[in-house]
Amino acid sequence: MIKVNNLSFAYDGTNILKDVNFNESEPVIIGLWGRNGSGKTTLMKILSGLEKPGHGTVEVDGVTPYNNSDAMNHVAFMQEDHPYSDIWNVNDALKFGKEFNANWDQQLADDLIDIFQLPRKKKIRNFSTGMKTMITIAIGLASKAPLTIFDEPSNGLDAHMRKQFYEALLDSYDEHPRTILLSSHHIEEVEPLCEKIAIIDNNTLMHYEETEELKNSGVHLSGSVDAVTAFAGSYRILESRKLGKQLNVMIDAPMTDDLKTRADQAGVMIEKAPFQDYLVNLTKKEAKQNEHA
Repeated sequence: MIKVNNLSFAYDGTNILKDVNFNESEPVIIGLWGRNGSGKTTLMKILSGLEKPGHGTVEVDGVTPYNNSDAMNHVAFMQEDHPYSDIWNVNDALKFGKEFNANWDQQLADDLIDIFQLPRKKKIRNFSTGMKTMITIAIGLASKAPLTIFDEPSNGLDAHMRKQFYEALLDSYDEHPRTILLSSHHIEEVEPLCEKIAIIDNNTLMHYEETEELKNSGVHLSGSVDAVTAFAGSYRILESRKLGKQLNVMIDAPMTDDLKTRADQAGVMIEKAPFQDYLVNLTKKEAKQNEHA
């Protein structure tokens, strides 16, 4: 459903994306994570046909998105601050969605508007951030596009509405499997929904892995400076903090029973790092400088 081969993109001589390779042939919910400036927004625009690849090829559902009017039947890109006409109300937005999405599900759109309790005749320009997010979610899910991209889909939603969105997304996906890409700065929030995680760093696709496998990585070690230094010496150190005679580090390794046993034997405390912390440290410059041979 997605084929990205040797994709590169530059703007004014600056690389935004380079050597991106990404292939997915099965329906799947994917979490997309990257720091600001990593290139993830550009990747989403290229997948949706809003930007032309500088080099390489991109196909979505067998279609080349850029400069292709048929691409709207294959890709729905629901942006964080999605552009709506100043004169549109909810009904206008739904009508537009129906006209440009071949798989449009009007019943689902109506149900979601009712669930989110959105006023149908109020101008969208007067909506709160959360209300704009809700109408964007409704259109994205009702499009049932083979690839549906949500950029920061929980922006402005309270805990109750986030739960409603996640339930609606999973129900819609179960009823009509397709590829759904969720780009979020708060990956721990959307991670329970995602079967795979894609990480953009240094302007390329750094990881594309099963969520459970990636989640198991990132381990905190603490103890005496000598003990921790000796134990962590063969691992990539993502974070290091010395407090007197104590040393705390995060290593890029999966949490395993063998690792726990060896840490205990070495007199080193060990615990799983929070997933978000692991990703933040994995993609910071200091982590690259601390790599061990």
